[in-house]
Amino acid sequence: MVRSLMQVYVKNSKEAVPFYEKAFGVKCENAYQNEDGSYIHAELNLFGQFLAVSETSDHDSAAGNTMQFCLHFHESEKEIMENIYKVLSDGAKINFPLGPCFFSPSMFGLIDKYGVNWCMFY
Repeated sequence: MVRSLMQVYVKNSKEAVPFYEKAFGVKCENAYQNEDGSYIHAELNLFGQFLAVSETSDHDSAAGNTMQFCLHFHESEKEIMENIYKVLSDGAKINFPLGPCFFSPSMFGLIDKYGVNWCMFY
């Protein structure tokens, strides 16, 4: 196996890709766009793990098919995680606000404005 990707399908991918670039402090490394500027496929390297973003269509999603992307940081990366939370929480449904929980001194869970379910902790 060469690698694995986390693939998300979102509406408004041409807005989502820069949003994720800002949240994670990265630049898109590989992208293919539709004529309207939306993304057929865009790859962002999230600390060695790749997030692939594509424009969704009505036939891309299935009811009951819910996933959550969990990122586990080192405690020394607390500030990185807090900055990600700051960006991703804009327009998000916050399931667990940034703070301590039984398994971590700091974590958060949210569904961002593009419908992607995230959990991050250290």
